[in-house]
Amino acid sequence: MASSHHAPTPPAAPRKHRLFRPKLLDSLKGYQRTQLGADIGAGIAVGLVALPLAMAFAIASGLGPQAGLFTAIIAGFLISALGGSRVQIGGPAGAFIVIVYGIVHRYGVANLVIATAMSGVLLLAMGFFRLGTLIRFIPVAVIIGFTNGIAVLIALSQIKEFLGLQVQGAVPADFFGLLRTLWQALPTWNFLSAWVAMVCLVGLVCWQFVLPRVAARWPVLAPLQRLPGSVIMLLSSTAWVAFIGWDVETIGSRFGGIPSSLPGWQWPEFSWGTVRFLFVPALTLALLGAIESLLCARVADSMIDDRHDPNQELMAQGVANLVTPFFGGMPATGTIARTMTNIRNGATSPVAGMVHAVTLLAIVLLAAPLAAHIPLSAMAAILMFVAWNMGEWREFLHLRQYRMPYRLTLLSVFVLTVIVDLTAAVEVGLVAACLTFIYRISSLSRADPVGAADYPALAGQEHSIHGYRLHGALFFGAVKLLEDMADHLPQRVLVLDFKNVLYVDSSGADSLADLLRACGKHQVALVICGLAYQPLDILQRCGIAQSMDPDNLCATMPQAIGRALAILSHPTTVDDGAPSHVQ
Repeated sequence: MASSHHAPTPPAAPRKHRLFRPKLLDSLKGYQRTQLGADIGAGIAVGLVALPLAMAFAIASGLGPQAGLFTAIIAGFLISALGGSRVQIGGPAGAFIVIVYGIVHRYGVANLVIATAMSGVLLLAMGFFRLGTLIRFIPVAVIIGFTNGIAVLIALSQIKEFLGLQVQGAVPADFFGLLRTLWQALPTWNFLSAWVAMVCLVGLVCWQFVLPRVAARWPVLAPLQRLPGSVIMLLSSTAWVAFIGWDVETIGSRFGGIPSSLPGWQWPEFSWGTVRFLFVPALTLALLGAIESLLCARVADSMIDDRHDPNQELMAQGVANLVTPFFGGMPATGTIARTMTNIRNGATSPVAGMVHAVTLLAIVLLAAPLAAHIPLSAMAAILMFVAWNMGEWREFLHLRQYRMPYRLTLLSVFVLTVIVDLTAAVEVGLVAACLTFIYRISSLSRADPVGAADYPALAGQEHSIHGYRLHGALFFGAVKLLEDMADHLPQRVLVLDFKNVLYVDSSGADSLADLLRACGKHQVALVICGLAYQPLDILQRCGIAQSMDPDNLCATMPQAIGRALAILSHPTTVDDGAPSHVQ
């Protein structure tokens, strides 16, 4: 007769880690025709939005407008096809303007290609070693500080084109040099350029803030909200200037137009002696690209109720930045404005991002000659509006709600980004944030005395037995707790309750060993109780547990108090057997 007992169900096999799996593969499962239609519509809309931004970012970075378009096409396609987000759009970003311009100004375009490719390798490594989640540990004060600083620098860099100033040579990359150059060139301003830029800027403001209110009262105007304001202002200003024949600088007069085909492979000339100086700029590009793309992906997740793969996203960014510069492109990352446009237009999968790249390619192939008539002052107005939307200016108004360390971190990163450079700002910000974190955690670590009120058996033993409940983490920032105990030892027994200690590092263990030696020197017994797994493990690895009397390692505080009273009843010689140094 068969047994009535069922065989135990074998445990589920552990899920295998997929090293490289683009979100596109999962999105195409069960992909329907209606989704394809939505993705095509969203991709075309995003392509139109990306057109002026890509050119404007490239021009502001000291490159030709085609560099931005090629980046939006090639990198945009690769990031969507290989990335870890369903709806994120990649391409040139405003956050890179300051860094790219600095690299071009200092090292030249050829070395920008190398620095961008190096940043791609770093991004690939970050994704391969699964460092995507670590990017989230960067404090928000640091992110807001450098984001607002970059926005200020973008706006300052566009004053020249906005006012049509005549500047001899290249505009300096440093803050004070830029201000001095703009001030000296101010008498050369062009009224027509300033007029075109101001009309475009006012139009963009009205399109974003006034049109929704007007459309709410007159629903017939609601479809206009789906049209990108930057494209409308760009087309209208171009037609206006071309029709009237105003003498303002255009893409054609500055760059000679845009090629109507994609470039071939371009291998730059460089020296290994220069490459070693590009590591810091490349690292800055990689970190900024990682931060921007993962922040953008998190915002997108909150809007579509999805979860991106941060490591896959970093690897896609790495591939894009490794390939794009050799085809005339510039650094690329995830872009919040274009991603939001993608979501609002109904995108459902990475196909929309790929369609956006194909849309831009079609525009380049079919309408590149028309771009020669675009006024540079109109592009400057668009970038100034992007800079305004990019910054989180309300955070400055809310600073009084936060503690002083947060204020100092945010303001120091902001000021250093504007005045010095982004690398120094992020370094100082991270150091300040780490010091603040250490201070906060150390302030949470404390030692509460235990007396007769807690355990009546200790009545009358105040001088013979001292007991403490430790809380928090016993790390290098909190070792003063043990140092104070060593300076005020009892006559016979010191009891320490580790029940609420979450973590002990090597510095904490070393300080505990010093306390054990001080107790042995003064013939004071040390009793420890409540050790969790990690504190007990490090005490065993450091030899502290082995050097103590086994009876002095107790499970609970009542047992430790009983042991202390037993030591008083049976005095023994206390051995100083603590290890000399904790490694």
